[in-house]
Amino acid sequence: MARTHKKVRFLPKGKRKHTEASAAKGVEEVLRILEGRWKLVILFHLFGGHVRRFSELRRSIPAVSEKMLIQQLRQLERDGVVRRFVHHQVPPKVEYSLTEWGQALCPALDALLTWVDLRPSAEAQLRGAQMRLTGPASSAHPPD
Repeated sequence: MARTHKKVRFLPKGKRKHTEASAAKGVEEVLRILEGRWKLVILFHLFGGHVRRFSELRRSIPAVSEKMLIQQLRQLERDGVVRRFVHHQVPPKVEYSLTEWGQALCPALDALLTWVDLRPSAEAQLRGAQMRLTGPASSAHPPD
């Protein structure tokens, strides 16, 4: 079984080296920043340099409540992932975009999408579980 600390220990020269403890701490920090049901959805709507008004984000994510969207955007802003720009006018206009650091998340999230596409179908998982429980001989069809 592969261990994370063995993988990150042998990074090419010039790359930041992690110990098992520092890798675990880094993962905890990433999860703290990205935790929240709507944060990743918000990020996907802002990738590619898009600048979105609050109302655009609200319409593009209809399942999120206004209160939750505000909370998630404020947390992303506090963590330096999202930039908030307020236009002082009537009615107020607030726009959101990703910071440079936030935009750097794009390749990592694309990798997650690629990873989830590799997931076996539910039927394949069920067949695999049945094979493990019953063994390969009993899964064959009985002769006619």
